[in-house]
Amino acid sequence: MGAERRNATEAEANALASGIRLRIIRLTFKEALTNKELAGRLGKDPATVLHHVRKLVDTGFLAPQPARRGNRGAKEIPYLSTRLSWNLRLDESEELGRASLEAYLAEVGEVGTAKVEQTRLVVQLPEPEQGEFKRRLYELIEEYADRPIDPGAERTAIYLALYPSA
Repeated sequence: MGAERRNATEAEANALASGIRLRIIRLTFKEALTNKELAGRLGKDPATVLHHVRKLVDTGFLAPQPARRGNRGAKEIPYLSTRLSWNLRLDESEELGRASLEAYLAEVGEVGTAKVEQTRLVVQLPEPEQGEFKRRLYELIEEYADRPIDPGAERTAIYLALYPSA
């Protein structure tokens, strides 16, 4: 399986406790994007996005790439995700949970629910089997996360939520 995960620092956890920052990390996973490009994709003001980009750079989630010239000759710095967020163990908090859900809902809103494959299931398992179920789910996700990136392949996002059923 992948690299051993380490506990997130307080600064790293705080950086991830924002839906917009999670979306920036996702958008820069495959291609480096400038602040202006990110603002356009997110429908946000460039100054607001720059605040989030700087926080992600400061905490190691984004890496600046070599500067390039924009359409009008201005120097632009593209940013690329470092994949650090995948290698961290996070203490799930209300704030982090809300940020993940917010990012998911915004992304689904962009593509439309007709393009989202979803299913719901309630399983009733004894405690030892619950652990095995979760372990196998996460092993499968980790296996695919560890595969080399194929630049020509279509990207697929996964949002997995396990929660007690009333």
